[in-house]
Amino acid sequence: MDRDLANAFEATWPAAEYARAGGFLVGRGLGAGGRVSSARVDGDWVGDDIDRAAQIHAGWGQVPMFRALDQDQDLIAALEQRGYRRETPTAILDIAAADLTDCAIPPVTTFCVWPPMAIQRDIWAAGNITRARQAVMDRVPAPKTAILGRVEDRAAAAAFVAIQGPVAMLHGIEVLDRWRRRGLARWVVRQAAFWAQEQGASRLGLAVSRANTGARALYDAMGFREAAGYGYYARRDKD
Repeated sequence: MDRDLANAFEATWPAAEYARAGGFLVGRGLGAGGRVSSARVDGDWVGDDIDRAAQIHAGWGQVPMFRALDQDQDLIAALEQRGYRRETPTAILDIAAADLTDCAIPPVTTFCVWPPMAIQRDIWAAGNITRARQAVMDRVPAPKTAILGRVEDRAAAAAFVAIQGPVAMLHGIEVLDRWRRRGLARWVVRQAAFWAQEQGASRLGLAVSRANTGARALYDAMGFREAAGYGYYARRDKD
């Protein structure tokens, strides 16, 4: 993963606060999921830093969790030796925005608005984009926008996009169950690319769980390439 994509990946979905544990940066997520509630490498680390990061997690009432790139085998081995187990393998994908702006979006299919309308927040909440996750969007600095997707004059999808440098990152794509498999997600992604270009960004990136084969098939068909992969490593002690 190149520096521009890596910077955008972190900056457009930030934790509520960070603490340093040697070579790790530990995020406080306030219930907003592993992405912002995990520790990641941010310099040279030693084994004791893992334990220091776990103590920070404990002080915040979080499950000790680390985010490790697939190729970081030394870190993965050190975590597994300490009882951490892999969760939620994820791929980071990206594409040139110009590759998604080669055709017009049908009229009144997608709109960009910030702050999000109540219906967009309701669509997110109906899926897995909880109020705590929406709070992450609220604290991201501009430029950013929320996308509304419509089918048959009904609000049916929502997504969030933010920019850091030349890269726009797409987060929180949610389509209501009733309106899935109607091609709306494809138009939402294209709208993100159009908006990114208008703001001066040249690339669009996103993260997708490897278990979400349907979404991954859509992104592959649209021309996204895999730039990196990672997993979460958590230690969930039994009572």
